[in-house]
Amino acid sequence: MKPEQKEKLVAFLNRYSLIFHYLLACVVCFVIEIISRHSFIGAFKFTFDRGLAFLYNSMIVFTSLHLVYFFRRRALMRTVISVAWLFLGTINGCILAKRVTPFTYTDVKLINDLFTMQSNYFSNGEALAVILLVAFVLAGIIVLWKKGPKYQGKQNRFASIGAIGIFAFFIPMVTQAAVSNNILADYFENIAQGYEDYGFVYSFSASVMDQGMTAPRDYSQETVDEALSRVNTEASDSNELPNIICVLLESFVDPKEINFLNFSENPTPNFDHLYNNYSSGYLTVPVVGAGTANTEFEILTGMGMKYFGLGEYPYKTILKSTSCESIASDLGTNLGYGTHVVHNNGGNFYSRKNAFTQMGFDSFISKEMMNIQEYTPLGTWPTDDILIGEVEKALNSTEQQDFVYAITVQGHGAYPTEKVIENPEITVTGAENEAKNNEWEYYVNQIHEVDKFIANLTDMLSKREEKTVVVLFGDHLPTMGLTDEDMKSQSIFNTKYVTWNNFGMQKVNQNLTSYQLLAAITEQANIHEGTMFSLHQSGSYQITEDYSRDMELLQYDILYGKRYAYQGEDLYPASDLQMGVQDVTLERVETLEDGLHIYGTNFTPWSKVFVNDTRISTSFISDSELKISTSHFSDGVNTLVVNQMGSSETIFRTSNEISYLKPLIDTPHPSEEIPVDDTTENTPNSIDKAVNGNRTEKPAQQEDSLEQPDTPEQTDSAEPQAENGDSIQQTAPEQTNTTANPTDASAANGN
Repeated sequence: MKPEQKEKLVAFLNRYSLIFHYLLACVVCFVIEIISRHSFIGAFKFTFDRGLAFLYNSMIVFTSLHLVYFFRRRALMRTVISVAWLFLGTINGCILAKRVTPFTYTDVKLINDLFTMQSNYFSNGEALAVILLVAFVLAGIIVLWKKGPKYQGKQNRFASIGAIGIFAFFIPMVTQAAVSNNILADYFENIAQGYEDYGFVYSFSASVMDQGMTAPRDYSQETVDEALSRVNTEASDSNELPNIICVLLESFVDPKEINFLNFSENPTPNFDHLYNNYSSGYLTVPVVGAGTANTEFEILTGMGMKYFGLGEYPYKTILKSTSCESIASDLGTNLGYGTHVVHNNGGNFYSRKNAFTQMGFDSFISKEMMNIQEYTPLGTWPTDDILIGEVEKALNSTEQQDFVYAITVQGHGAYPTEKVIENPEITVTGAENEAKNNEWEYYVNQIHEVDKFIANLTDMLSKREEKTVVVLFGDHLPTMGLTDEDMKSQSIFNTKYVTWNNFGMQKVNQNLTSYQLLAAITEQANIHEGTMFSLHQSGSYQITEDYSRDMELLQYDILYGKRYAYQGEDLYPASDLQMGVQDVTLERVETLEDGLHIYGTNFTPWSKVFVNDTRISTSFISDSELKISTSHFSDGVNTLVVNQMGSSETIFRTSNEISYLKPLIDTPHPSEEIPVDDTTENTPNSIDKAVNGNRTEKPAQQEDSLEQPDTPEQTDSAEPQAENGDSIQQTAPEQTNTTANPTDASAANGN
């Protein structure tokens, strides 16, 4: 192009830049919809079937493009802003390829969890492709910055500020008008459907702006008191209170509820037995395919996710720094229960350690406290059978009645499209193609194993001479693209719950929401405690307008308001949560040819030795033996302690301290020693398995190089160590200062 022609084109584009900006905004939105829907035709239908919603999405992008008028490198800024929107849309498309729930602002706060879950959802090839794409885009932006054109005309920044101000003023008015005319919606009952109906740009923007809870219009001391006056005040029957075991079954759905699937035999006979003989029903949960923490929040607090912002995770927002009344604080404070959590996944994932502290739990047995050896056939998740012994440990840790909340993981996705289990117990047919059938067959066989876990758990509890009631529920459907029409219940938000007890509780069949579940179960046990749970009991589990209004008022008051319900006090403060219920102890050390062996109790693969306050490479041998190199010791007396390590170098629990006297005799040069590798959790994903010969055996704990992270599976969130209750925890048994004599290689406990 000749210079004169180029100059004329630039002048023309600058003169009509607003028009071209809007056209660019439309193109960006259309491309985003193609990526999000994984379909050009789907994006085309949205553009024309819901044209006004599409134009509104484009207006949001158009408004953001006004920022280019503050810069002379306008071409660069147009590119940066457009790429930013396209990048968000691409993230949404990638996420929707792996789960049902689309990308929201809260996911940004879960970015550490996303990276730690990478091996379970994304292959190394996919991760590499993303890195290369980002590098390519950044390179292009750098080139444009160096060689791109500059605007040579007069800049009118005041006009730009005024234009943005006008848009900022009118967009809320336009939004409200669009909502009033059903062009848009300000609440998505089904977030996935909401994104599909109203577009990614609007929906994601709404998730940014709509955080927390908005104060009800009539919120006051008087309205809270009126709501409380309608709450049941019946006293609990404190005679022979039962243990209460609440079990979240990850991604669990009764496979027989799926219309198109066929099975060689019943995958869930034990679940069916409980469903038919004890209190049971459908459970309406707030999420589909992902978002376990939000179902969990409703279960434990009796509060509803429908009153929060779009796509919010309270664990990552309000509960980061605010205490919250829960079933744990209600039973613990009011009735003296011991309250425990048991989970065969990382203690920091979803910020659970912090959240359970804010909810008032006494203890949390996470995977870092467990000697996990058995994994699913893919090797991506621990099996659930280990939870039976851990639940029993929690029950044995106190003399009084206990509430134990157990969280399983065996049913978790992703599920392989290739055949992994060569001779499955349950064969599955009916899916649309072989790849889908392989996914369903793998999933159903894992659910079959979970069903065996249910039988073994109730068998263990039946042998204890304690009154006990158990409630088990599915947190959400698996990420398998199910629709309402696929389900016998006609809703993808319906799972099932079942119960078991050993003291003759009457069978009650009723369908409940997840925030009502524990209110109903405790009511059947003649327990009437807690602000929210008593509200649900008073409403007979019927959702009416008055009931919903009272629920919103009390929920806002407790979490965001002035706590009129508590007379302005903090009646249920955060607890001093203890990680694990058994002490980690050091007893003696012994120098052998391959290193220093440390003997004690309750070691796990997450046990790491600290010598003189410095963490060193630790090889896990058994729950009573660890191994380290002798090269880390200073001359004279050294201190040894074992810490149970979570993600981000968080210390969950600390052993007693012993001393080790380094011998004065010549020791091998470090280069001559046999290296001691740091034990890590071996959880290869399906891609790794294909590379490694499609192994189907369950992997054992492996010894990997020191440079590897503690848990390659990395299913922990990387929470800051000192933020809002996620600080380093060093609760330890009374410290004993024991010196190990290298002559006899043993240590006697003593001060």
